[in-house]
Amino acid sequence: MTPPVSLLSRPSRIRQSPAEDLYPNKAELLQALPAELTRLNPAKAWASLGISVGLSLLAYAAGTQIPLQLWAAPLWGLYGVVTGTVAMGCWVLAHECGHNAFHPNRRIEAWVGFTLHSLLLVPYFSWARSHAVHHAHCNHLEQGETHVPPRDTLPSGRVTEDLRRRLGHRLFGCVSLFSHVVLGWPLYLFLGATGGEDYGRPTSHFWNGAGYQRGRRALFPLSFRGQMIRSTVGVMAVLFGLLLLAFKFSLARVLCVYGLPYIVVNSWLVIYTWLQHTDQHIPHFSSEHWTWSKGALQTVDRPYGPLLNWLHHGIGSTHVCHHVNSRIPHYNAWRGTVLLKRAYPDLVRYDATPIHQALWRVATRCAAVRQSPLDGAYYF
Repeated sequence: MTPPVSLLSRPSRIRQSPAEDLYPNKAELLQALPAELTRLNPAKAWASLGISVGLSLLAYAAGTQIPLQLWAAPLWGLYGVVTGTVAMGCWVLAHECGHNAFHPNRRIEAWVGFTLHSLLLVPYFSWARSHAVHHAHCNHLEQGETHVPPRDTLPSGRVTEDLRRRLGHRLFGCVSLFSHVVLGWPLYLFLGATGGEDYGRPTSHFWNGAGYQRGRRALFPLSFRGQMIRSTVGVMAVLFGLLLLAFKFSLARVLCVYGLPYIVVNSWLVIYTWLQHTDQHIPHFSSEHWTWSKGALQTVDRPYGPLLNWLHHGIGSTHVCHHVNSRIPHYNAWRGTVLLKRAYPDLVRYDATPIHQALWRVATRCAAVRQSPLDGAYYF
C-alpha cells in the first residue's frame, strides 16, 4: 500500500530555493480566509464551553469517589488520563479567549478566560501576552516565543547536541520526552525555557523585575506589571483554595483528584505545541530571512482523530489556519483549513504520521538547528 503523502515533506521545494516569491505576503495569505470566518457565534461558544466544563466536572466528581488505597492505583491512573484529557478542552477555550475569538463582549471573554486558566494554574494575562508574541514572530529564532530551538553555534545548542551524542538515540529521546512533556510547561512559565534569543534568561510569567529583564527585548515590559499581578493573584487564589481543601479532605486526596489531571493537561498542552512547531523538515529563520507569512506557514496540522478533535476543539488539526488568523473561532477553523489548503496546497503543512510516532521522531531527532546554505534557514 502506498503511504499517504504528507505535506510536511512537500516544502522541501522551499528548502532547495531561497526565492521569496514561493511564499505569499501577509495580505495575500490573509485574503485566503474570508472575513466572515472571524464572525463570532456566542451560542456555539457557550455550547463548547458547556461541554468542556460539564464533562470536566463529571470527571473530577468521579475522582472524589475513588478510594485512597494502593489497590486503586490503576483506577487513579485511568482517572488522571481521562480527566486531564477532558479538562484540556477548557484550556483550549481559555486560549481562544486570549485571542479575542470567544465572545464579542471583551469583558465577558476576559472573565471566562481568566477563570478557566486560573483554575488550571495558568497566569492568564501573562500567558496571553507571551502567546501573542509567539503568533507575531512564529519560527523567528531571535524574537519568537515557545519551542524556539537552540542554534548549534550557541552554547545551549552545543550542549544539547553533545548530550544527544553521549546518551544515544533512545536514551536522549526518553530524556527529551520527559523534559518537554512533564517539565516543559512549568519551566516555561517560571524560567522562559524555549523562548526566543532576544528575551534572555530567565523570563517569568509571574514577575518582570530587574532579574528578569536581561535580554535585548523585554518579553514583559514594566508597563505590563499590573496585568501580571492580576494573573498571579488568580493562580494564588486557586492554590489557596486547594490548600483549604487539603486541610478538609487530606493532601493526598487533593494531589490525586486535582494533581493527576493537572499533569495530564500540561502534557497535552506541550504535546500539541511541540508537534505543531517542531520536526526535521520545518525551517526556522533568523531576522534576515524571516517574514510573517513564512513563519505562520511553518506550523503543522496532525491527525488527532474525531474524539480528541471534539474534546479539544480541533486545536491540533486546524493549527495552520489558527496561525494565519488567530481571530477565527474553533468552529470556523475547519472551513478555514480547507480554504487555505485550496489556496496554497504546497505550503499548508499536514503530517499523517500517527501522533505517538511523530512524538518519538521529534524527541529523538530534534535537538539543535543548523543553517542550510541553500536557503539560509535553520533545520534540525
